Amino acid sequence: MGARKKKSRKTKNRAYFMRFNPKMRRRRSAKTDYMARSTLVFQDKDKYCAPKYRMVVRITNKQVICQIVTSKIIGDQIIASANSTELRRFGVKLGLTNYAACYATGLLLARRVLKKLGLDEMYTGTEETNGKHYIEEREDEPKNPFSCILDVGLRPTTTGARVYAAMKGAVDGGVAIPHGDTGKQFPGWRQVDEKVKFDSRVLKKYIFGGHVADYMTKLQDENEEAYETQFRNYIKEGIKAEELESIYATAHEKIREDPSPLPRKVSDKAQVSKYANTPKHSLARRRDHVLNKILSLQRKH
Repeated sequence: MGARKKKSRKTKNRAYFMRFNPKMRRRRSAKTDYMARSTLVFQDKDKYCAPKYRMVVRITNKQVICQIVTSKIIGDQIIASANSTELRRFGVKLGLTNYAACYATGLLLARRVLKKLGLDEMYTGTEETNGKHYIEEREDEPKNPFSCILDVGLRPTTTGARVYAAMKGAVDGGVAIPHGDTGKQFPGWRQVDEKVKFDSRVLKKYIFGGHVADYMTKLQDENEEAYETQFRNYIKEGIKAEELESIYATAHEKIREDPSPLPRKVSDKAQVSKYANTPKHSLARRRDHVLNKILSLQRKH
């Protein structure tokens, strides 16, 4: 039996690197799914450059960011934006990333963009927050409702995901976002023996922070030390479990009354930073500086 032929090793030569095409920067850092983005951004040719709006929802460790965005050749243009840290103005001081905060942020964004476009009085959203399916559709109005599509980024779209809470808040606020009427996106949906059931009361409970109140009560009864550790900020603010529903209900009312953002602080341009780079001097100015230094040294001696 002869010696086996050694398998030739594939070398990365000059021809390989000449044809090497690295992935885009945000794809390499796993921040953008460009296949999904192209589906959300591309517009039909027979729309004649009509803007295609999308509601972008991003949830970080400290806040929820909701934006109405449209894409152009030069880049994305933000029409309106809302942040869960703004909820402090409306009475929600803590829990700025939970399900109820996502709903309130979506509601704030919807009322804000409709007010900016002059549609806030025409489209007011739901009269009562009950967790049932709702989408803004009116044929008798002179203007159509503002419609957009949901952009969840890299978030998993599972049942009960918080990105759908922001979408539900925007829909209840008067923005038309297409979604299924089965309720599979929201808590309260379940499938038992091939039978699908959706309880809107469970969703309503989550919208008003009822799941947080239940956990606070359970932890307080079973483990007082753990309750004081986990909810120390709530204890410091004097917020009890039975008060959460009224806090979120009041916040929704205040958002509908005045969703406009606070005016930006005017920066003091007279104040110069000590870290600012000094501009380069011309050759004549540098020579004058050297000459003045020489003359000052001569005067001292």
